[in-house]
Amino acid sequence: MKEKITGGLLGLVFVVFGLNYFLNFLPNPPMEEGSPPAMFIGAMYSTGFLGFVKVLEILGGVLVAIPPLRRLGLLILGPIAVNILAFNVFVAPGGWTQPPVLIVVALSVFLLWAERKSFAGLIKGNE
Repeated sequence: MKEKITGGLLGLVFVVFGLNYFLNFLPNPPMEEGSPPAMFIGAMYSTGFLGFVKVLEILGGVLVAIPPLRRLGLLILGPIAVNILAFNVFVAPGGWTQPPVLIVVALSVFLLWAERKSFAGLIKGNE
């Protein structure tokens, strides 16, 4: 039951923020012009890479919210969650303490732990 709620919440977060990129219904906080976070996001935006990531966020968010497809969703969202954390640790120092970052990381880690037996084959391999 906890996994269903957690999967639904994580999926909702990624779908909402992914759709916001395309539909712009939530305001984005301004970044200081010329700052490392602004340059990083600017490069991702101008190359189209951020749009690609947002499509994956929406897809992964939908998949992680559907219990039989949760593991596939986690495979898509895992690297994105790691990059969200890395961006907020290395590019925007102190940003990792923001509630959305903490929520995404906590929900992702919980679901990964809950599904750890399913992913064990990726580590052990087939012998």
